[in-house]
Amino acid sequence: MKRLMCLVCGCWWLVSACAQTSALAIATDKTMSLVFPFPVLHVDRGTQDVLVQQVHLADNILLVKAARQNFKETNLSVITKDGSVYSFRVLYSGNPRLWVMHVPPQKEIPEASYADNIADNPPTLHGIRDRSWDMMAKVTGIYIQGKVMYYQLQFTNEGPIEYDIDLMKFYIRDLKKGKRTAVQENEVTPVYVSDNLKVVKANSTKVVVVALDQFTIPDRKYLAIQIMEKNGGRHLLLRVHNNKIIKAIPLPELK
Repeated sequence: MKRLMCLVCGCWWLVSACAQTSALAIATDKTMSLVFPFPVLHVDRGTQDVLVQQVHLADNILLVKAARQNFKETNLSVITKDGSVYSFRVLYSGNPRLWVMHVPPQKEIPEASYADNIADNPPTLHGIRDRSWDMMAKVTGIYIQGKVMYYQLQFTNEGPIEYDIDLMKFYIRDLKKGKRTAVQENEVTPVYVSDNLKVVKANSTKVVVVALDQFTIPDRKYLAIQIMEKNGGRHLLLRVHNNKIIKAIPLPELK
């Protein structure tokens, strides 16, 4: 029995290792697109014979091509926002057969299922909004499941100019105090974001669900959601107070 268990574990390790390593055939005059399930945080090339470029408006996509012909086999390692590490063997081919590779997630992310289901929910929360010229942001719902809270955000661009997002930041901040008192800010890192939000197109509405670790806010503090426009001045700030957070709507467990 012990020998059988060792054999099963050995097979599982071999399958898992193979799943983490794929072969990429690239050329000098053609570009391959790697589409990851989460934004790319870091890329490491085995040699400079491999050229990589991240897509500005879609940070989960990596463009790969060869710097020269017939280079020696090398590798490419990619780290994504969920903490997964992907490793690829990279080979030269004058005529690659694959141009787009959708890379599957390495592990099941339950937050993704909850967030994607919430995205289409009608608004359950009102009064938390900010507007700058023709751009408006709102918190339209707060949900909770287990130790994770889900914030449903709606962005509406009523103007003819696209709204390019430079950053979206979450932090716990002190309420305004005297001029001589320093304001403390503690950044909160999202567990998952349902949409790779980089731009809100002209005359359109976009809904995003952000998963954060569960928390409540002490007195005289609030959750600040800061949205900054790239190369622009339509910056937005949403203030979420504890009286809204403690009324989060419980979500049923997924089966």
